[in-house]
Amino acid sequence: MEVTAILEKALNIRAQYHKVLSGNIANVETPNYKEKDIDFQAEIQRNIGGSNHVEIRESSDGDVIGSIDGNTVNMENQIVKMTENHMLFTSLVQVISKKFSMMRYIISEGRR
Repeated sequence: MEVTAILEKALNIRAQYHKVLSGNIANVETPNYKEKDIDFQAEIQRNIGGSNHVEIRESSDGDVIGSIDGNTVNMENQIVKMTENHMLFTSLVQVISKKFSMMRYIISEGRR
């Protein structure tokens, strides 16, 4: 599989993960809401294999302790995960941008 296609799939998974984290934050006070998560490594492997579906699952994080109302979302953990996801998404965008810049350079130099 071409590097650009892998980067595209990684970006798509990171964007989906952002939606999952946003949903967790939006439901921080919803009784019995179970925190959702995505296993990025497993998803990128599945997507490279041809699947375009991202499996969203209830968090199996051992540190998740439910509140009295049964909600398992920890706001601080969600903010940390969202920040990390944003940094990784931005890094992927930068890699793609550099790749396209190199391609433009090669094409323009090839005309000379």
